[in-house]
Amino acid sequence: MKALLLLEKGKWNEMKVSEISAPEPGAGEVLVEVHAAGLNPVDYKVATGGNPKWTYPHVLGLDVAGIIAAVGEGVEQWKAGDRVLYHGDLTRTGGFAEYALAKASTLSRIPDIVDFTDAAALPTAGYTAYQAVHGKLPLAQLNTLLIHGGAGGVGGFAVQLAKLAGKRVISTASSHNHDYIKKLGADHVIDYREADVAAEVLRLTDGRGVDAVIDSISRQSATQALELIAFFGHVVHIAGAPDYASVKPFTKAFSVHEVALGAAHQSGDPEALRQLSVIGDEMLSLLAAGQISSLLEEVIPLEQVPAALERLSERHIRGKIVAKLK
Repeated sequence: MKALLLLEKGKWNEMKVSEISAPEPGAGEVLVEVHAAGLNPVDYKVATGGNPKWTYPHVLGLDVAGIIAAVGEGVEQWKAGDRVLYHGDLTRTGGFAEYALAKASTLSRIPDIVDFTDAAALPTAGYTAYQAVHGKLPLAQLNTLLIHGGAGGVGGFAVQLAKLAGKRVISTASSHNHDYIKKLGADHVIDYREADVAAEVLRLTDGRGVDAVIDSISRQSATQALELIAFFGHVVHIAGAPDYASVKPFTKAFSVHEVALGAAHQSGDPEALRQLSVIGDEMLSLLAAGQISSLLEEVIPLEQVPAALERLSERHIRGKIVAKLK
């Protein structure tokens, strides 16, 4: 099969398409003929330092949509020909290839009306946003959410999910992305380059602060979020935990939540893996019903993945990029 090969750690911008042997499914696995594979910042971030469980050449790619080509021993709920989507295990061979292996318990069924490229845009960013909005926050008790980076993958999905849940949504982005994020559902967008975000949040909430912040930017940004939440507020962090010492104890009674989507694969917990399938089913259902956008902005051939990852690393890409293989 053809695959985009990482020959050694740190060389992800030099990957080339080459021929390697196709894998075979083991017990509890399926072999997927890859039709589309989504790109994510985690691809180049992990590839920069490598992973001790990898052997080289290695194949990157966590977000895969395709058709089951074969099933392994013990797989009864899936069959060859099924249209499926999954979030892969970053310690194993990925989906930037014509065929890839997946754990059967993590699969979600793609509705016939959903294109493979749209489906492949969902897993890493969409599932993360779903866990942040629906898995961590007590939504019934919240009104206003601040979602950083609304033009990005995680932020864009979080804006849509929070608005769909009937919440008031504030987001941050460069000014040229404000109209885009408002179309996704944000009520207010703050230009983090030009405005004082903290001052704007307090102005928009009459000095109270927001009920929750979803931060996918950095540890520093998550720490600053502690200043923006109201009493009994919540911070959901995806890119680093805040410095709790920045807030005096017994002043805000805040809660902090970690989202680590990929850790489900290393957890050893079958329920954690099953939840990936459940989230995928829900996201695909919302997509099929037209209630959310896939955020798909660009479809590229496999050969252009390294250049696209270069652009992703500059952190100014809007929405999602997907490689189409079929």
